[in-house]
Amino acid sequence: MNIMVIGGGGREHAIVHKLAMSPKADKIYALPGNGGIASQAECVNIGATDIEKIVEFAKNNAIDFAVVAPDDPLVLGAVDALNEIGVKCFGPRANAAIIEGSKVFSKNLMKKYNIPTAGYEVFDKSADAISYIEKENKFPVVIKADGLALGKGVVIAQDFAEAKDAVNMIMEDKVFGKSGNNVVVEEFLTGPEVSVLCFTDGKTLVPMVSSMDHKRVGDGDTGPNTGGMGTVAPNPCYTKEIADECMKTIFIPTMDAMNKEGRTFKGCLYFGLMITPNGPKVIEYNCRFGDPETQVVLPLLESDLLEIMMAVEEERLSEVEVKFSDGAAACVVVASKGYPKAYDKGFEVTEKISDADCFVYHAGTSLKDGKVVTSGGRVAGVTARAENLEEALKKAYKATEGFEFENKYMRTDIGQRALAIKNGK
Repeated sequence: MNIMVIGGGGREHAIVHKLAMSPKADKIYALPGNGGIASQAECVNIGATDIEKIVEFAKNNAIDFAVVAPDDPLVLGAVDALNEIGVKCFGPRANAAIIEGSKVFSKNLMKKYNIPTAGYEVFDKSADAISYIEKENKFPVVIKADGLALGKGVVIAQDFAEAKDAVNMIMEDKVFGKSGNNVVVEEFLTGPEVSVLCFTDGKTLVPMVSSMDHKRVGDGDTGPNTGGMGTVAPNPCYTKEIADECMKTIFIPTMDAMNKEGRTFKGCLYFGLMITPNGPKVIEYNCRFGDPETQVVLPLLESDLLEIMMAVEEERLSEVEVKFSDGAAACVVVASKGYPKAYDKGFEVTEKISDADCFVYHAGTSLKDGKVVTSGGRVAGVTARAENLEEALKKAYKATEGFEFENKYMRTDIGQRALAIKNGK
C-alpha cells in the first residue's frame, strides 16, 4: 500500500515509525515530514493545511490510505476532500473534528448529553464576559478561546485583573484571530490530569494506554505553558475503577452523542481528563492523537497500527485486536534554549543511540545539505520503553546524552510526580 501521513512533528514521526512496521506498508510519504521522518518516509514539501495540493499529490501518487494527524487540516476538511477522490483516511471528517475545533460546541455537547465537565458560560462580547466574571467573583477562573490556538488558547486567571486582561487579549486584541470571536468562561477544577487516546469507528471505542503530560517549561512545573516537555505512560492516577467509570460516563456517551448529532467520529478521539474529588471530568477533547502523548502510547502498542487504522475507517474496529504491552514508556522532550519564547535554530544535530528500546521522534528538525538541523522549539522527543516506569525514565534520560545540538535544553524531572504517586507518596 502507498500511505500518506499528513503533518511534520514528533507525533507524526511516532505514527510513521509504527506504520513502517506493518507488512502492508510499501511506501510511506510524509507531508511535509521533518529531518527525522526522512529516514523512514519520503518527505514532500507540502504544508499540512494545503488541502488542494495534498489532494493533487494523492491523485498523482496512487495513495491507498492517508493518516491526517494534526488538528488544523482535520477541522478544515482534509478527510472530506480526500474521501471525495476515493482515498480512505484515518481521521474524522470536518463535521466531527468540530469537537476540538470549537470549545463552545464541545461544552454544549457535554451539557446536552450529561457528560461530566466543568461548569461554564459562553460569551460573544468581551464586556459581557468581564461583567460575568466580576459578578461571580470566583478565582482562579479558566478562560478559553473558542477555536484552535496551537494549544495556547487557555488562560487560568488568578484574579479579576488577570481575567479581564485574558478576555481582552482573546476577544479584542485577537491574538488567536477569529478563534477568539467567542470565549468560554469555565469553573476551575482541581485534581490530577490524565490523557486517554481512544480508537473509535463510531460503533466501537477502544481506549489506549493512559498518559501524563508535563506542560510547563521548567522543573517543578514552573514557567510558561508549552506544547509539552515530556510524557509518561501509563498514568498512575488512572486506576481500573476510574477507567471503568470513564468508559461508562464519558467515553461511550461521547461516541453516542456524536452519532446522535449526525457527526459520527471515526479516528483517534483524545480525552483530556481531570480526576476531581467528584469523579473524572472532561477538560477538553481533541480530534486526533495528542503530542507528545503519542510518543509514549504507540511504543507500547503491540498490534499492527495500519490494521487498526484501516479497521476504524471501515467501521470494523470490533474485529481487530488492539493490544498494548504491560510495560511503561517515558518521553523526554529535548528543546531549544529559550523555548517557548525566542530561540535560535539551524544547529546541526548528532544522534548516537543504540538501545533497541529507545526511539528519537523528531519534531523541530529539517534536512539542510544532507545534515539534520534544528528548526523548531521542541526539537525531539527521546522515548524509552521498559518493564516499569523507573527503568523507562532511566533509559530515556540516558538516551538524551546521545542526542546533541547547540543550545539544548530539557527538564530534568519528567515522571517524578508519577513515580511519587505510584509509590504512594
